[in-house]
Amino acid sequence: MTLAGMKPDPWQAELLRCSDRRMILLCSRQIGKSLVAGALALWTALCRPSSLVLVVSPTDRQSQEIFRDKIMRLYNALGRPVAKANEMTSELHLVNGSRIIPLPGKEGTIRTYSGVNLLVADESARIPDSLYYAVRPMLAVSRGRLVALSTPFGKRGWFYETWIGEEKWKRVQLTADQCQRISKEFLAEEEIALGERWYAQEYFTEWVDTMDVVFRSEDIFATLNPEAKPLWG
Repeated sequence: MTLAGMKPDPWQAELLRCSDRRMILLCSRQIGKSLVAGALALWTALCRPSSLVLVVSPTDRQSQEIFRDKIMRLYNALGRPVAKANEMTSELHLVNGSRIIPLPGKEGTIRTYSGVNLLVADESARIPDSLYYAVRPMLAVSRGRLVALSTPFGKRGWFYETWIGEEKWKRVQLTADQCQRISKEFLAEEEIALGERWYAQEYFTEWVDTMDVVFRSEDIFATLNPEAKPLWG
């Protein structure tokens, strides 16, 4: 990132240096989580020949965005230190045998891949459980790394369960006020424009209920408390 003119933030540098096989990033919008994931993907392909790197997102457009705007931008800024093996624009195949392939969020169309060295799951909170369960076995033989990154999207799904669960992951949480590029003035405007729940979710990584729920989670859990007293009678 430094050589490409994109000096990493301290948290990005720390994450890129760590060797954990499972990393989950719960981050504010626009804090640089996709860029650091793209840097890790490119480093893996450049420095570990014959690596297979997959980038999955809820949609093909999102996968292509992190591929083109993050991975390829870094690759080109570095002067393409390892040459491309072909002229494909939707994937990166290198002469050292490594491949970086962005994939859409469709479980039924991506099951053919195996021996994955790095799997990046972008916008993980919006990736369906079925897709997550389909891609995890791709790491079985290779013992590859899995990096899941997202802003919260309700108390549901595999990303939420993983964050609060006991499975061994390196957990990284970053809020908007920890990023110098996001001003206090902008956040103040966003709090007014978005309202309390959206603001807390998008910028301060709070697990709020989705906007379409009828009852809040805490109200539902309260009904299960045997010591709860009825409102009437």
